[in-house]
Parts: sequence; C-alpha cells; structure tokens
Amino acid sequence: MAFFKEKKELSPEEKTFNEGLATALDLISPAAVVVNPNYFQLNEYYLKTMFIYTYPRYLNTNWLSPVITYDITMDLGMFIYPVDSKKAMDDLKTRIGQMESAWRIEREKGMVSDPELETAMQDVESLRYALQKGELKLFKFSLYFTIYSKSIQELETMSKQLESHLGGRLIYTKPSYLQMEEGFTSTMPLGSDELMIPNNLDTGSVSTAFPFTSTELTSNQGILYGLNRHNNSLILFDRYSLENANMVVFGKSGSGKSYAVKVEALRSLMWGTDVIVIDPEDEYKKLAEAVGGTYIRLSVRSNQRINPFDLPVSFEQESGEDTLRGAVVSAHGLINLMVGGLNAEEDAILDRAILETYALRDITSDINTHKNPAPLMSDLYNVLKNMRGAENLVYKLSKYVEGTFSGLFNQPTNIDLGKGFIDFSIRDLEEQLRPIGMYMVLNFIWTRVRSDLRRRMLIVDEAWWMMQHEDSARFLTSLARRARKYYLGVSVISQDVEDFLSNDYGKVIIANSSLQLLLKQSPTSIKKVSDVFALTEGEKILLLECAIGEGLFFAGLNHVAIKVIASYIEDQIITSDPRQLLSMENKNE
Repeated sequence: MAFFKEKKELSPEEKTFNEGLATALDLISPAAVVVNPNYFQLNEYYLKTMFIYTYPRYLNTNWLSPVITYDITMDLGMFIYPVDSKKAMDDLKTRIGQMESAWRIEREKGMVSDPELETAMQDVESLRYALQKGELKLFKFSLYFTIYSKSIQELETMSKQLESHLGGRLIYTKPSYLQMEEGFTSTMPLGSDELMIPNNLDTGSVSTAFPFTSTELTSNQGILYGLNRHNNSLILFDRYSLENANMVVFGKSGSGKSYAVKVEALRSLMWGTDVIVIDPEDEYKKLAEAVGGTYIRLSVRSNQRINPFDLPVSFEQESGEDTLRGAVVSAHGLINLMVGGLNAEEDAILDRAILETYALRDITSDINTHKNPAPLMSDLYNVLKNMRGAENLVYKLSKYVEGTFSGLFNQPTNIDLGKGFIDFSIRDLEEQLRPIGMYMVLNFIWTRVRSDLRRRMLIVDEAWWMMQHEDSARFLTSLARRARKYYLGVSVISQDVEDFLSNDYGKVIIANSSLQLLLKQSPTSIKKVSDVFALTEGEKILLLECAIGEGLFFAGLNHVAIKVIASYIEDQIITSDPRQLLSMENKNE
C-alpha cells in the first residue's frame, strides 16, 4: 500500500496556465525593491537597519523602553542563543589565564597598574563562579533596529537620533552597511538572523532588554485624564469599565492632587456622571457654582442638617431586618467617634439603646415601619439616661444634645441628594468634629446611593482625617468594597501617605481600587509608597523629581507616566493656587 502518491508532472500547457495565476506571494510582494549600501528601498519607503555592537558594564532595567516609545515606524529583531556552560567555562578559564599573564608581565616591567585590565579580571572571575554555581547562564544576544521613512533625509535624522540616544547610555550602534537586505530580513517576523552579530550577555543583562512597561493607556470611550509622558499620546479611560471604579490619589501638599481630581470630575459631569464631594477645605465651592451644582455647608452655624439615624431604602429590596441592622451599626460607629471610644460594657449598652431608640418611633424589622420618622440624637440620649451603667455615655453625649454642638446632630435631615454636582463643605467644622462630620456625611451619602441606582462618583478629600479613627476607617473601607454594586466610584485623596499606608484599612482601600494616581512624593514617604506599589528605581526617581500635576497613573495591570492637563477655562474654574487666585481677583476689580 502506497502512503505517498507521486506528484503528477504538469504538462507545458498547465505550467503556462499556472504562471498566469495570482498567488498569495504575488499579493504581498512589493512593487519595487532597491538595495543600496546605505539604505534599502521598499516601494516608497526607505529603510535602514542598525545593530548594537557593544554594551556598557552595567545595564539598567527597561533601557530599551524609551526606544520603543519613539514616535517613528520601526521594526526590532531580537535573537537569543544559549551558550553551553561547560564550553563557556573553558573559554573563560583560557581568557583569565591570558589576562593574568599580561598583568604579571606589566608588574615585572614595573609598569603602573592598568585599572581596565584589573576590572576585566574581576568580572571574568565573578562570571566563572556564577556559572559554576548555576546562578546564571551565558547567551549570545543580537539586537537589530530597522527604521522606516519616506525620505532619505528624515531617515538619516532618525538614525542619528537613535544612535545618539543609545550612545548616551554607552550602548553603541552601527548601520549594517552593504548588508541592508540581510538586516531588513533579520527584523522581519521570520526568525532568521542573517546578520549574525551577537554579543555575550548573561541572564541578568539579557532580561533588561525586555520592555515590560506599558506605553499605551487609552480606549475608545471615557474621559481625558492627561498626556502619556512616555510618547505624548492621550490617556483616555473609562474608570467604570474596570472591575471596580474606585481610585486613590496620593501626593505631597501642592503636588496637584485636588487639581487632577477636579479635572476628572468636571469632565465626568459631561458624560452624565453625578459627582459628590466631601470637601474639608472648601476647595470645590467655585467648581460647584460654575456647573450649577449644590453647595452644602455643614457647621454649627449652618441651617443645613443631617440626621444620623435616617434609614436607607434599598433598591435591592433587602429585608427590613438587614436594613435596620445596618442603620444600627452606622449609628453605633458614629457614637463611638463622638465619645472617643467605648469599653465592652458601654458597647453592649449602646447597641441595646439604639435598638430601643428606633422602637420608640415604632421602627422594627418590618420594612413597612421604616417609613415612620427617624429618631433623633435626643431620643437616644433620653434612652441612655434611663439605663444603668450608661452614665459615662450620657455625660459625653450631652454636648451633642444639649451643649455646644446640639444643633448639628440633633435635628431632622433637611437636604437631599439631587443630580449633578454636590459639594459637602466641612471646613467650618471644628477640628475635633471633622472626622465625625466626614463619617456622618459618608453615611448619609451611602444611605441615599443605595436607594437610587445611578452612575456616581464620590470624592473623599483629605481622607487621612478618617483613617486616624478605627470606626471611620472601617466605614470608608466597607464603602470602597461595596461601592461597585451600586454603580459608585470612590475617589480617596490623601497627602499624609504615611498615616494612610501604615493603616491596615488603608491598604484594603488600595487593594479595592482599580485606579491609582501617584503624584510628587516627599523623600520621607517614597520608601513606603514604593513598597506598597512595587515601584522600580526609575519610577521612584520620577515621583521625587516630577513637576506639579505629573506622576504615575495606574489602571488595572497597566501604568504610565502622566501629565494632567486642563484647558484655559477648566484651569480658571478649578485652580487653587493662591497666586493665581489673587491675580484673577485683581483682574476682576
């Protein structure tokens, strides 16, 4: 039985017919090819191939990344040939013998020691020991670049720029004169090294040639965050396309944190996203007025109030028992902040007292009773006064019910979350009330968010205030974990990176944030930031030396260097630079 059939020989007529057929090779072949000693012409394009012929003693990680991000058309060919370790050991042994012999001859002649020769001897010895221990391997490594251009002049300019850039890193290149065709073929996806100009590199050195950084971070939807500093491309992104829409922003004071977040908020509004801000320094008031938003000022003197005992109306129709339990937990955390901590006995008493307070208003686990008016702080205060062991709690709560701060926490809610931009200003709250105010506002926002499903962004500025207290930090962490279910993206901003990152809750918030924006850092905090975000040495230097509004932008598994940009009108609305604000005021006078 024949397994192979003989190929039938074609007749002259069939050969003539087949010659007139268009094949795949005809379709991909260029119309014209011209091979010159200095360049290779392919249709209307001029090509030049360059090769690396020597490397410095040390290679930095990602040294090839800036070359790949050049705004030019270029093909790159990389060939790696493993070298047998035994043969390499024999060659190195011969080489070290030659160098030691040359060193002895120089010493016998009384010549001054040659640092270059001694350094080479040390390098060869180190390489021999590393090969013997199996710590690394030796490779022959070839690297070629083929540059494309539509003019010879531009081709020469680009090749000189490439040569100059690599030469600045002590990596020297040459054009493949008289071998331009072989160079072009070597950089095509054929796996054929026709130039065969390798260099000996060990495992570590070869690994530095792989550019693992992401140079593009853009999509067909979303907003403009800024410019990609690697190649000046645009960073267009939709944070709601990720697994969660949370974001953390870290940077020293004056690095442009609020500026960057304001740019994002202003542009998100144009796409129908509601923006809610917890504003500790009244920085967002001007932006709220410019976009026709709502400005809510919380202070003892303000007539706008939030009742911390309000119950949510969940769009998921969760059970009344779960809703009531969540409200009790939130109120419990707020009281804990107010009184500065609870012991075990007070904790149990407070839990029972809050449930009795709701029961006074006929609010139980029955969902229908949740429409009744919510209790006030004074109701809880009266319940505690009639409970044994609650004397200390009553004493500490008295200033919030009958004392200086009674108006702020002991009245029904008279504000509502509408659509658009909403700014909760807590600047006029006393410093000791700020964590309490931020907690109460967050709880109010969370209650309303769960009642009405819409695309929203919540900005928590100066979040380190909340991270100083366990209850508020726990609440913010829970919010970051659950926000995705309610179409909410939480943006957490902090300049006190040390306090934020040294907190376990802070690390959980970072882990549950798909976007991170790192702006200029101080030398005292860069190590902590580097450990948490696994930064390279180059990225650490970038964060220490970058200008205002520049830094690193992380989105999922990708990250790039970013420069936040704003139009003239946007800049006039969102700037918080005192000099610029003063200049604008003088101009208007």
